[in-house]
Amino acid sequence: MAGINPSLPFYPVRIAVLIVSDTRTLETDTSGHILATRLQEAGHELADRDIVADDKEVIRMRVERWIDRPDIDVVITSGGTGLTGRDVTVEALSPLFEKTLDGFSVIFHQVSYQSVGLSTLQSRAMAGLVKGKFIFCLPGSNGAVKDGWDKVISYQLDSRHKPCNLVELMPRLQEV
Repeated sequence: MAGINPSLPFYPVRIAVLIVSDTRTLETDTSGHILATRLQEAGHELADRDIVADDKEVIRMRVERWIDRPDIDVVITSGGTGLTGRDVTVEALSPLFEKTLDGFSVIFHQVSYQSVGLSTLQSRAMAGLVKGKFIFCLPGSNGAVKDGWDKVISYQLDSRHKPCNLVELMPRLQEV
């Protein structure tokens, strides 16, 4: 049966949270706070948290530094996945992806549709794999962060989720 099997062991994941915004600070950033709080409440470790401007090179450099850190397993970004000229998270990070988790975008949009209807088509939420690390790119709104974490990412980062989850793949992500 699909879902969380509480009889199985839980393995915490070390997650970095990056907010992409020209206007937010750590004090005013609500979506990053939501993500940080929820992932810690789920039993994971907040490995790092930062805010960067909507700038392709700055976003890419920040994520590349985190990818190279052995104490970070997953990066979740929030912001910059829309359609305006300043929305460049997708352009910054998709070239880094060695593999794309196409299903993440599909499922995110299904979940998001339940909250915001057809407005979900304005999001370019995506996920991929870089050097054995999962990268999830969510829209910047609080609702999108809640939908993305609560209804999709949290389950796939829970080692007790069956029939399968991303945590069980982590040891094998860099096999050749």
